[in-house]
Amino acid sequence: MTERTGWLAEDRGKMAAERILDAAGDLFAGSADQGGVGSVAMGDVARAAGCSRATLYRYFADRHELHVAFVHREARRVGGLVAADASRVDDSDQRLVTAVLSALRHVREAPALSAWFAGGDAGATAELAQSSPVIEGLGHHVTEDPLAARWVVRVIVSLLIAPGRDDAEERAMVERFVVPVLSSSASASAS
Repeated sequence: MTERTGWLAEDRGKMAAERILDAAGDLFAGSADQGGVGSVAMGDVARAAGCSRATLYRYFADRHELHVAFVHREARRVGGLVAADASRVDDSDQRLVTAVLSALRHVREAPALSAWFAGGDAGATAELAQSSPVIEGLGHHVTEDPLAARWVVRVIVSLLIAPGRDDAEERAMVERFVVPVLSSSASASAS
C-alpha cells in the first residue's frame, strides 16, 4: 500500500510541475507587450498555475530554475520534432538543411518559445542556449561532432534573434554556409 501511495505522490508531483511550466509558458507567450519573458514574476506564475508561491518554490527554487526547466522541456519537444522531420530526408546535406530550418520553424510556431528571442530577452536566451547540455543536444540532431553541434545551436539561436529576410534567404544561408562547414566537419571526423 505504501509503495502505491509513493508512486501516486511522485506522479502528482510531476503533474504539478508540468502544470506550473504550462502556466509559465502561457505567460511567456503573452509577455512581449509587458516587457518580455524576464518580466514574468514568480507570483504571476503561481497565480496562473493556481498554486501558492510556496508550492511554486517547492518545485522551482527561483526564476532561473523555472526558466531552465521550461526551456529544457521545450527543447526536448522541439528536438523530437526536428529529428522526425530530418529522418524523412535521405540526402545528408538536405537532412542538415531540413534539421536547421525545422528547428527555426518549430520554435517560431510556439509563441511561448518565440518570445524568448524577442527584444531584451535575446541575450539571456543566447546565454542559456550556450550553457545548456539539453539545448546542445539539439545540435546532435544535425551532427555527431560535439563542437559542430554547439556551433549549430549558435547558428539557430542567431537566426532566431536576427532572422533572414524570408524563408528562402534563410534556406540559402544554411545551404551556402552551414552545410559546407558541417559536411567538411563530418569528413574530417571520419578520417
